Amino acid sequence: MMRGLMMDRPLLISSILEHAALQSGATAMVSQTADLGVHRTTYAELGRRSRQLANTLQATFAIGIGDRIGTLAWNDHRHFELYYGISGIGAICHTINPRLFPEQIAYIINHAEDCYLFVDPMFVPLVERLAPSLPTVRGVVVLSDAAHMPQSGLAHLYCYETLLEGHPAEFDWPELDERTASGLCYTSGTTGNPRGALYHHRSTILHAMMLALPNALGLACDDVVLPVVPMFHVNAWGLPYACPMTGVGMVMPGPRLDGASLYEQFERERVTFSAGVPTIWFGLLNHLRETGRRLTTLRRVVIGGSAAPRSMIDAFEDQGVEVRHGWGMTEMSPVGAVCALDARGATLPDEARRRLQLKQGRPPWGVEMQIVGEDGAPLPRDGAAAGLLMVRGPWIASAYFRDDDATADAFHDGWFSTGDVATIDPSGYMEITDRAKDVIKSGGEWISSITLENTAVGHPDVREAAVIAAAHPRWGERPLLIVVACPDARITKADLLAFLKDKVASWWLPDDVVFVEELPHTATGKIQKSRLRELFKDHPLPTVSSVGPARRSETGG
Repeated sequence: MMRGLMMDRPLLISSILEHAALQSGATAMVSQTADLGVHRTTYAELGRRSRQLANTLQATFAIGIGDRIGTLAWNDHRHFELYYGISGIGAICHTINPRLFPEQIAYIINHAEDCYLFVDPMFVPLVERLAPSLPTVRGVVVLSDAAHMPQSGLAHLYCYETLLEGHPAEFDWPELDERTASGLCYTSGTTGNPRGALYHHRSTILHAMMLALPNALGLACDDVVLPVVPMFHVNAWGLPYACPMTGVGMVMPGPRLDGASLYEQFERERVTFSAGVPTIWFGLLNHLRETGRRLTTLRRVVIGGSAAPRSMIDAFEDQGVEVRHGWGMTEMSPVGAVCALDARGATLPDEARRRLQLKQGRPPWGVEMQIVGEDGAPLPRDGAAAGLLMVRGPWIASAYFRDDDATADAFHDGWFSTGDVATIDPSGYMEITDRAKDVIKSGGEWISSITLENTAVGHPDVREAAVIAAAHPRWGERPLLIVVACPDARITKADLLAFLKDKVASWWLPDDVVFVEELPHTATGKIQKSRLRELFKDHPLPTVSSVGPARRSETGG
């Protein structure tokens, strides 16, 4: 074999911030903080403080390669510094979702064996309650200045700003092996214990480079990005790495993610790009509808976490904002597909173009995907066959951290089984039709809960909707639609079924509609189907007492 004559430089996270500090040093990061209000800094200053943090970790806490450090924090400049200061010295930045149940948080910290926690002031009471059950945690650092330190009885409590002040801003980042572990994030654990995805420097760099591509997020140095998606879950979809890599300005929203607060930040900071889950966008769009305001600088949003309904895409585009659907998972760093329209798709008639936009999109280079049937055999990419979605690639996990049983269940022959049911069309566009555990199997045929939910949300009086399977003596399962109506709306079951009637197959129509005040959500903003199944496990369907003739002829079966 003849080897190429190229320099062999490792792909390291520390190189991103050093590049940004040198080439885009004046580019701004604006943070909404609890102690400093609106805080403005630059990549040059962030680089300086991250080096101070690296010195602090080594000199004060004796942190070494492979040590896990937990964070419980919102999106702001200090959390950003942790991303780089921790991983840059070879330690592992373990971002913890504070929205999880306390028992889950304790499980995650103990499973990871975190040695220190860096927490926003508002999470100090939570850590105080959990402290007796966290044997590996040697100290807690509060992300605050001295004037805003909370009162606490925690032993070994430190002030972040005071620690940094005592250390120099000069630091030589170690030249690590690029496969050194850098980040750890656990799934939300809707079934069983959360599972850890352990990223390394190489996977993180490659994922960030992919995000900047035109057919992914399309980041450019004249953008201003506000990541609504939190830094405590799946790396804020990689934006804290991709933005400094491309010299993009950042606006960190902190904990205030209501529609009015987001709108204020979008307009004040002239944000051009954002990314988040549908739950958050509902709030922003409701604010715009109620106030009559418009988005004047926002050009593009990426919506992921769960499927975006057509009504949401329409509402954004009415504001002049391009919507790109996205899909990914914790195990995938997380982005696995983005729906950027190709030349053919962009010129389709309006209805066909919108139908294409509702798909989760095509995988970028680096992600391979296939759908398989119940026998594990690959299914055709014809846009009709639906099967279990399998993926592989250089930023996709190969196993779970310290969990052999979960690894054996999810990883097979070099592929990761996502648990999603999907179709892939001849042009490569993938569409999630359901989670494997959520699909409704009625009379031997599949009904997509996602399609029913997104269609129901298209009704102007519906704020949120969920569909679960309800037991039926003849069909096995039938759809039950659970709805949160908009404030002051007077929508009825009959109104909603009439709305759905000409939009889905007749045999897909829900057998019942239930109105509730709110739906349960997971810690990452997704509708918690497992909780709904528990709450409505004994719900009597009105169709059970009057079972009609078989409807399989309508399915082609």
